[in-house]
Amino acid sequence: MGLLEDLQDRSGKVCEFCGSADTLSIYEVPPVSTGGFDGSVLACSTCIGQIENPDTTDANHWRCLNDSMWSEHDAVKVVAWRMLSRLKSEGWPQDLLDMLYLEPETLEWAKATGEGVLEADKIVHRDANGAILENGDSVVLIKDLKVKGSSMVAKQGTAVRRISLDHENAEYIEGRVDGQQIVIITKYVKKV
Repeated sequence: MGLLEDLQDRSGKVCEFCGSADTLSIYEVPPVSTGGFDGSVLACSTCIGQIENPDTTDANHWRCLNDSMWSEHDAVKVVAWRMLSRLKSEGWPQDLLDMLYLEPETLEWAKATGEGVLEADKIVHRDANGAILENGDSVVLIKDLKVKGSSMVAKQGTAVRRISLDHENAEYIEGRVDGQQIVIITKYVKKV
């Protein structure tokens, strides 16, 4: 069986959020989703559209989270937490958020996209030129960097693809150089 069939079995062939049976598809839960059964949900086009585009979010549509937030699957709970966080100014979502418990690693996954954090409080990663860095971006080192704990030196001009951001410190990103995952300080990179 494929992933779609597995998710259909798990959900009963309905959207795992609102219960709709129309236009269902697989939604991989960001940031850099592992995909597969544990990193994906089966959702309708309405839910996916509103998840991906906050400007189209209809608070009343998401009242369905009152039921779906209790799913036994972490991917469903992560998206429920993000949507409730996005909508908490409405009042009722805050009550549901107060009831929703996520294991620490699941909560870290839920917070990874910055959903629910005020714009003024969000950590913004910038390269040496001030360009905003995002998960998955490619950067180039602008200086030779000695890698702590090893004899390796990451040379100037080295491209680092598919970076990931440190969600606690705006000065740090992670990337793979010469097959080794390293932490890089943002002031030594330039976005490609």
